[in-house]
Amino acid sequence: MTIPQMEPWLGEEEAAAVNDYMRSGGWLMEHDKTRKFESIIADYTGATHCIVTVNGTVSLTLAALACDVKAGDEVIVPNYTMIATANAASLLGARPVFVDVEPETLCLDINQTEAALTTKTRAIMLVTANGRYPKAGIEAFVDLADRYGLALIEDAAQSLGSHYPDGRHIGSVGKVGSFSFSVPKVITTGQGGCLITHDGELAERLRKLKDFGRASGGSDIHQSIGYNFKFTDLQACVGIEQMKKLDWRIERKKEILLKYHQALHAVGSVKFFEQDLVNTTPWFIDILCERRSDLQEHLKQRGIGTRAMYPPVNKQEAYQRVGDHPVSELVGRQGLWLPSSSQLTDQQIKTVCDAIAEFYS
Repeated sequence: MTIPQMEPWLGEEEAAAVNDYMRSGGWLMEHDKTRKFESIIADYTGATHCIVTVNGTVSLTLAALACDVKAGDEVIVPNYTMIATANAASLLGARPVFVDVEPETLCLDINQTEAALTTKTRAIMLVTANGRYPKAGIEAFVDLADRYGLALIEDAAQSLGSHYPDGRHIGSVGKVGSFSFSVPKVITTGQGGCLITHDGELAERLRKLKDFGRASGGSDIHQSIGYNFKFTDLQACVGIEQMKKLDWRIERKKEILLKYHQALHAVGSVKFFEQDLVNTTPWFIDILCERRSDLQEHLKQRGIGTRAMYPPVNKQEAYQRVGDHPVSELVGRQGLWLPSSSQLTDQQIKTVCDAIAEFYS
């Protein structure tokens, strides 16, 4: 039996919801189901406004656009992140400025962030890697952004169900927060993303930007340039059912990480990152490991899927930027995601850990 690194978990509830909707005569385009899904996300995160869109990359791009990031501006981006964070800035003609991350959390290093600021900097994209928050604390980034007149955009793609120690949901503290509902996430709508904010004026701007700049829904009066980045009610049907399962998944993800910790604590060649399991939820089980490629092949031979963690963005062929970023470079060499699905069984976790221990023995 194979153990995939990740797989979606969709059940009869999602199938029934979609089936019921299809029989109801709905138009599929975003309407009442989408508004309900947005309301559920807003309530869950404690946000005043939620705007869903086609995917997490688009939501980040919309966030930057609504925060007045323009061509020629600079945006601070962690050098360890999914490349979409940088691409969102590039899409607007802005220049992503790559900054290294904390070794414990893989979130932006605040001192290096401040050192990278210039007169062209317009925004900071703080990625809460794997649901973790920076050791410096979110308030340090809020203060930094306020001091320099910058927009703090929280890329919380991996952080649904994770909170800061003060109880506020990750993504709800900066000017705007972005989430992803792509297939590997803790909940999925296939593709999809959303933005949350407490700023009513910003929320209205985001809604217009994602709907052709319309003055109002269904109207062909356009007050600004806008785009077609809308969601669908069909996806919202799936998302509503997925949200009903989120609390259980959060607790199970925490249990899974603890079981990995317990089983691998004596394996010196494996190192875990810091994870505050009181407040945050691991999206993937991430480790640093020696001889990564050989370990992956060993596990593959036993039907166990893994995935190398993101390489440093500045070294990717798409960017090719000079820079010394030792933490993200280390992750690029040694970072590995182990099987992380919510439906992973205790026995499967044991099988994975036994195989890892066997390799390093």
